[in-house]
Amino acid sequence: MQADSIQVRVVTDGSFLLDGGSVFGQVPRVIWEKEAKPDRKNRVRLGLNTLLVQAPEHNILIDTGMGSKDPEITREVYGLSRSKLLRDLKVQGNGLTARDIDMVVLSHLHFDHVGGAIRLDRLGQKIPTFPNAKYIIQKNSWEEAMAPNERAWPHFSLTRDVLDVLSASGQVELIDGDTEIIPGVQTRVTDGHCAGHQSVFINTGGERVAYLGDLVPTASHVTLSYITAFDKRPDATLEQKREYLNYIEKDGWLMVFAHGYEHRAGYLERWGGSLNLRPVSV
Repeated sequence: MQADSIQVRVVTDGSFLLDGGSVFGQVPRVIWEKEAKPDRKNRVRLGLNTLLVQAPEHNILIDTGMGSKDPEITREVYGLSRSKLLRDLKVQGNGLTARDIDMVVLSHLHFDHVGGAIRLDRLGQKIPTFPNAKYIIQKNSWEEAMAPNERAWPHFSLTRDVLDVLSASGQVELIDGDTEIIPGVQTRVTDGHCAGHQSVFINTGGERVAYLGDLVPTASHVTLSYITAFDKRPDATLEQKREYLNYIEKDGWLMVFAHGYEHRAGYLERWGGSLNLRPVSV
């Protein structure tokens, strides 16, 4: 996905396992298990997909996956044996390293999107993974993550140390509302999933790429009724999905799914009055 001005590549941190009932919300297992086979603990496998956006003067990463700062928890609970983010960044970025990233846009601060923002150094200390980057976060997202209520706490339980490290390093840049990060890269607030959740839209000049984060985390969630149990305001998620999926289909955007495993990207097409995904390899 590239033009003369901007190149976009999918970078993976691997995959993880998450409770299927939580992933598919009110949809009964007898229906969703046809699309995602659960393991004996009722967990389904999800991708940890991020985007690398390379412009003439910037290298931007959209989300950071789960990372490897909590190896026992991520391995035992979520089935992530090893973080692949930096290795795949080097491959997809033709030798790009963590020091070359100057912006990290975080769609939101749930642990599976922000965990890779910090890492353990040789002494076991937690440090920013991308030492030269500004971490761009919606103000409302930061405020909720710093003081989550009891319902939101599980989503942020592995996040607080990330916020502390980034805050101490002076690398956090808070934004408030829809923002043009650089020409051709725009964030839009889609906060049904959680406060300050933002989706990212990238116009390369030749291709349009939409990354909706956890608004539409997998290809299955293109179906409007598929909304995760984690969503803070599911009715708002529903209306935001309706608006943006219609927009993406009408204008021919390529969708990249944050948690797509079998299908990481595709185009929406309308058949018989309903939206359907045409998967593509990225």
